[in-house]
Amino acid sequence: MKNLKDYTYEELEQLVKEELGEPKFRAKQIFAWLYRGVTSFDEMSDLSKSLREKLKSAYTLGNLTIAEKYVSSIDETRRYLLQLDDGNFIESVLMKYHHGYTICISSQVGCAMGCAFCASTRGGKVRSLSAGEIIGQVMAVQQDLGEKISNIVMMGIGEPLDNYDAVWRFLQIVNHPLGLCIGHRHISLSTCGLVPQIKRLAEEELQITLSISLHASSNETRSKIMPVNRRYPIEELLDACRYYIEKTNRRISFEYTLIQGVNDTPEEAKALLKLLKGMLCHVNLIPVNPVAETGFKQGDRKSIENFQHILEQGGIAATIRREMGTDIRAACGQLRAAKGKEK
Repeated sequence: MKNLKDYTYEELEQLVKEELGEPKFRAKQIFAWLYRGVTSFDEMSDLSKSLREKLKSAYTLGNLTIAEKYVSSIDETRRYLLQLDDGNFIESVLMKYHHGYTICISSQVGCAMGCAFCASTRGGKVRSLSAGEIIGQVMAVQQDLGEKISNIVMMGIGEPLDNYDAVWRFLQIVNHPLGLCIGHRHISLSTCGLVPQIKRLAEEELQITLSISLHASSNETRSKIMPVNRRYPIEELLDACRYYIEKTNRRISFEYTLIQGVNDTPEEAKALLKLLKGMLCHVNLIPVNPVAETGFKQGDRKSIENFQHILEQGGIAATIRREMGTDIRAACGQLRAAKGKEK
């Protein structure tokens, strides 16, 4: 059966008219009901009984099941393990800030990119999510929370640009006034650096924030921890970033995970400064999450702050990511991996 949340508003109009034989205005009613979070077609009270029966026979509402939930006693971060219709699991993390709630969502079951520091990639990629499964995460968590989520970061399990078409559709649906009505300026998308897809995204001229997982200032170091760099080296990646900035006039955020003894030295900071000089960008410094299988460790606070200081002294805005949900191991990938070991 097809998930109705996979359809953009325009596609739903076409489906209603051509497949269901109903007038187009029914699409507006159905779409509005979907994003009010109904759990049954019977709740769509302004539809005829015959139309509701048609929908039941061929379509699902695409609602995800919360398999496990953990709430941090430190900062109220919530970590969710969500089950898909085919039995696979994905993760979402909800974070509370002074400006509201931000959700970190997944775009794939597993990941094929193989970044050495990331728990999400262990076991490889199983499959990509549909647009409805991506937006279903936001809805499941929002309904559990009982409050509106205002910001989305696509930094969970998977590489969003390796699932380009579904992610693009998700961005159309989530922004629609009858959908969740979350503006593109409140959405960040993180990529490990798929150059052709970055250029394609630039052509869309969306007002989302693009985050680039850089994590090194040299091809030698980056290729060791990020296999994608062997395909698209730093020079090609930064050219694509400049093109993105030119097309969208949006500042890029560079994610930089600091790994003790690998990429966190003052020399690395100076090399990074040289690479990014003159770009409309920001650097988000991330102390590496301790994942047992990697053996990677965080440097001390002084070395992290020194790295930040070097960038800022050189004119590059840099912040140190606030660590959230540490008592519930809120980094994406770890909960799903643990669930896999139980089977």
